[in-house]
Amino acid sequence: MNAPLLRAEQLGRRFGGLAAVRDLSLDFAAGELHALIGTNGAGKSTLVHLLSGELAPSAGRVVLDGHDVTGWSQPRRARAGIGRSYQRTTIFPRFSVRENCRLAAQAMHARPWAIWEAAARCARSLRAADDALEAAGLAAHAPQPAGSLSHGAQRQLEIAMCLATHPRVLLLDEPLAGMGAEESERMLALLSQLKTRHAVLLVEHDMDALSRVADRISVMVDGALIASGTPEAIRGDPAVQLAYLGA
Repeated sequence: MNAPLLRAEQLGRRFGGLAAVRDLSLDFAAGELHALIGTNGAGKSTLVHLLSGELAPSAGRVVLDGHDVTGWSQPRRARAGIGRSYQRTTIFPRFSVRENCRLAAQAMHARPWAIWEAAARCARSLRAADDALEAAGLAAHAPQPAGSLSHGAQRQLEIAMCLATHPRVLLLDEPLAGMGAEESERMLALLSQLKTRHAVLLVEHDMDALSRVADRISVMVDGALIASGTPEAIRGDPAVQLAYLGA
């Protein structure tokens, strides 16, 4: 296993008297898909917000490639290589699939001084968009309006938009939610490809799906980590069976 690329060290986040994340330490390595499970309200999305920079921690720190990035904003972390998707689909439905990716790439390659060239014709951003769509399996859909894609393809597009920013870490919040069997198979195949080149954190509920793609699974309950290990070890853990899978 490669050295950790992203680490959470004794991370905590309080909202008044509520501890949404408590003294949590995890690491994420390139070439590994690290899945995170837990019941609703366990603190999974809050943890993703802390790692991506959308929330500031109440305690602990976030380390990216050896650098303490705890005080960095979300845009700065994105430029440093942390990409993320959200539980709810976040695309521009009236724009083409390619334009969605180009806009994501443009955010990473802004050229405010290039007043002689339309941003939509920036060769670097267009190349990044096309590469991302190819990697996500959406190249054939590039001219379509994004809103005309199926739900599963829209979730793939969100990942393609992340890829267009050249991330090293992918934080994916329930990308399989709401998918049928065929769409889920396509997403699982994509996730298997992505983990060969990125450190991937995947928030998900489907243990059967996770058993196929995850290298490690960590389990959260009430903001705290109760177990972390291989899918086989997690399935056999009595504390996990009681708290999450059902005794």
